[in-house]
Amino acid sequence: MNNIRRLWQNIDPFSLQLRLTTGMAVFSTLVLGSVALWTSWKMQQILIDSHKQNIEHIAKRLPQDVQLYSEMMQPEIGLQKAIKNLEDTNTLLWIKSRERKILAQSTNLNFLSKSMVSELMSLAQMPLKPEVYKINQSYFILSENSVQVKGKILGDLFVVKNITREQSTFVLMVQSLIVISILAIITLTIAIAFYIKHSLHPLRQLNQMTAVISVEDLGQAQLYLNNAPSEVKELAQTLTMLLSRLAQSWEQEREFVSNVSHELRTPLTIVHGYLQSVLRRQNNLTQIQKEALETAASEAERTIRLLQDLLDLARADSGYLHFQMKSYVLNDLIEEIVMMAKKYSDRDITIEAETHPIEVKVDYSRLKQVLLNLIDNAIKYSDAGTPINFKLYQLQDKAVIEVCDEGYGIPLQHQARIFERFYRVDESRSHATGGSGLGLSIVKTLVEGMGGSVSVQSKLGEGSIFTITLPA
Repeated sequence: MNNIRRLWQNIDPFSLQLRLTTGMAVFSTLVLGSVALWTSWKMQQILIDSHKQNIEHIAKRLPQDVQLYSEMMQPEIGLQKAIKNLEDTNTLLWIKSRERKILAQSTNLNFLSKSMVSELMSLAQMPLKPEVYKINQSYFILSENSVQVKGKILGDLFVVKNITREQSTFVLMVQSLIVISILAIITLTIAIAFYIKHSLHPLRQLNQMTAVISVEDLGQAQLYLNNAPSEVKELAQTLTMLLSRLAQSWEQEREFVSNVSHELRTPLTIVHGYLQSVLRRQNNLTQIQKEALETAASEAERTIRLLQDLLDLARADSGYLHFQMKSYVLNDLIEEIVMMAKKYSDRDITIEAETHPIEVKVDYSRLKQVLLNLIDNAIKYSDAGTPINFKLYQLQDKAVIEVCDEGYGIPLQHQARIFERFYRVDESRSHATGGSGLGLSIVKTLVEGMGGSVSVQSKLGEGSIFTITLPA
């Protein structure tokens, strides 16, 4: 039962395989069902027609025999004699006058039950056409014809053929045909399902090949399937050309970002330097001029940091972001960076670390940039009086740094995307806090460049924990 439930849960109602299989199964059911119904109807007609011919032969011959016997004996005796000659085990005959009086009947009617004879007689009251009638688990074909002797109508001849054995055989054949049709439909559906699954295998291969293509592989990606149908090969070629165009577009975008960042950073740095120089000689400045220059210098500095982040990301994408990896005692690095952060913030920043030193091989300036970004992020998204806590420990061959705050927290649906470029959880707060949506993306890029990983755990109203894992 559990296997069936799991199988049902794994079925995709919108898959091409299920749609094709269902369509072919329905079509096969309609075709085989129609054939089975037509065959059953045709067999029934053949059975009726064969007995109908026999009944018509009896109805044609009886008046001739009656006329022959009536020349040698009384008409009533000749009538009975003619009926006796034509009756057999399964053929019942009787003649009724126009006054509904039975003039003669076959002797085998006496062997039937009174209820059955009564029901046969009641059927004879209606206009009859040769067809199958069921009476008490028995099957009969009834027919009616008038009997004339010397131009005079003696009465109506009723011929009843007992076809119980033939009808039972026919019903058994129909049931067998239904069972065979159902088995054929099931077998055909299974065969069609496997055939369609095999036919769609090249598409699955193509899907798997494209699923593992990363940004770095766009230019070198070649999608080709040896034994695939022509249509799938054409699709693979089209996708290959599309990936090539995407690679060119991506490369052009990276070059543009890198060039713009590089070209704008230098003049903005000069502008920022001049603004700082003027602010240092502020004796001749009014209060309004001073505030304007301070705002301009702050915005210039923020823009320079943004351009530097864009330049670092562009270099990382191009593979030109170099790391100067050296061995350091992580405990000392964390303490130095925390002391530096305390000078520029009013927050209580604590460290919980193991007593033994943890050695790592990292780029000091890049690690400092990562941790300062996380500290800055914690300050922006938590209340002023809340502390920030660093936890440092070693887990097997990994050094783990946790940056914990008691801030607003990150909604669960955003946690998987906060490391994406320019992604911001709260657009209304991002401008006020000066965020550009690149800080955590830079963190992820730099940490992974040093061979580590970064993740986040957060609850609304309780704070966030950013975990950095580095090779120890």
